[in-house]
Amino acid sequence: MNRRYFLMSSGAAAATQVVRAQKSPNDTVRVAVVGCGGRGNSHMSAWTSQQNVELAALVDVDDSHSERYLGTLTRGGKKSVPTFRDIRKVLDDKNIDAVSIASPNHWHTLQSIWACQAGKDVYVEKPCSHNVFESRQIVAAARKYNRMVQMGSQSRSSPALQEAVQKMRNGEFGEIFMARGLCFKARNTIGKTPVEKVPLGVDYDMWTGPAPLRPFTKNRFHYNWHWFWDTGNGDLGNQGIHEVDIARWGLGVTHPTKVSAIGGKFMFDDDQETPNTISASFEFNVGGKAKMMTFEVRHWYSHHEAGIGGDRPGNTIGNTFYGADGYLVIDNYNKYYSFMGREQKPGPARTERDHHFENFITGVRSHKREDLNAEIEEGAMSCVLMHLANVSYRLGRTLHWDEKTWTVKNDPEANKMLTREYRAPYVVPAKV
Repeated sequence: MNRRYFLMSSGAAAATQVVRAQKSPNDTVRVAVVGCGGRGNSHMSAWTSQQNVELAALVDVDDSHSERYLGTLTRGGKKSVPTFRDIRKVLDDKNIDAVSIASPNHWHTLQSIWACQAGKDVYVEKPCSHNVFESRQIVAAARKYNRMVQMGSQSRSSPALQEAVQKMRNGEFGEIFMARGLCFKARNTIGKTPVEKVPLGVDYDMWTGPAPLRPFTKNRFHYNWHWFWDTGNGDLGNQGIHEVDIARWGLGVTHPTKVSAIGGKFMFDDDQETPNTISASFEFNVGGKAKMMTFEVRHWYSHHEAGIGGDRPGNTIGNTFYGADGYLVIDNYNKYYSFMGREQKPGPARTERDHHFENFITGVRSHKREDLNAEIEEGAMSCVLMHLANVSYRLGRTLHWDEKTWTVKNDPEANKMLTREYRAPYVVPAKV
């Protein structure tokens, strides 16, 4: 992406914001975790296991989540930390250096913007945005306030996958003309849940935030919020955004020229709004040459394609890149293997875990964007692809994308879906 396309205020270019002094390796980086669900537990573990990094606070709208985390800390011999329901409480604390956001998707951009405005660096879970407009605004905030912002695309910090992408860049597989991402998970029905009272200890207004305030049901709350358009982006924006990002990274593309998606909700009669099966295609123009990317979400029982996930029954999560002289497979997050030529002889391969949380701390200490493996501009661009595919699916037609204006050509209905109506006061600003 080119920064000239972002909606920045006039002060952004001047970069007049005061930048904190770069931290030495011996300085403690103090991090607050926002969102204490399943993914938040990984955040908490990351910040309590690194040298000279300290967990400073926990934020969650559900007191039972915070209490569970505090119990985990104390049982593990770690010191207790203060807890809050509102992220703005920790943003007021000058002793906190960074926030680590693992809240639901519809909160990611606004919480990140608030954090940037408060002078905090940000690690934000994928997807970093809930719509295309937010992808622009989160980068604009990072630039205006000169903050280190990283999206949780762990694969970009895997030495194995970095090697795989470099080999494709070096032409070892010939010209890479197509990438395919897969997200096959045996997800069961979520059933139907009735309207009920908000549980004690839950700030449901704060949880709803920018989204419309709906009557409380268990299916709209913990985890299953992924399957409602108000708060989630379906599995394409849940597990799938990892593979979308890897596909775009490996293919070496940014904006698409054309996006088309079909799918539906098959088998189950339940509360889920988002499709449990979707197939999306993207076309790119790179220096006058066409490149193609496809992505597929499939629920329930499936087979393993290209050997992906062969040792893990039930799920097939990964990518395949097709070149003139061979093809390369990425299996889950930290493993790749390849096959060369018509004979499909085994080619280069490697497995090595990522160090993504550690990479974020490196960026916080250096205050250099180039040190971040998944700097927010990269994450935001991958999210744009995911959002456009969802819009195409919902409208039932192909979208023709104009990268200069960030609009869908000749389609007012699609352009309206690039943003949302925000519930005051939780509004993502047009000028950050």
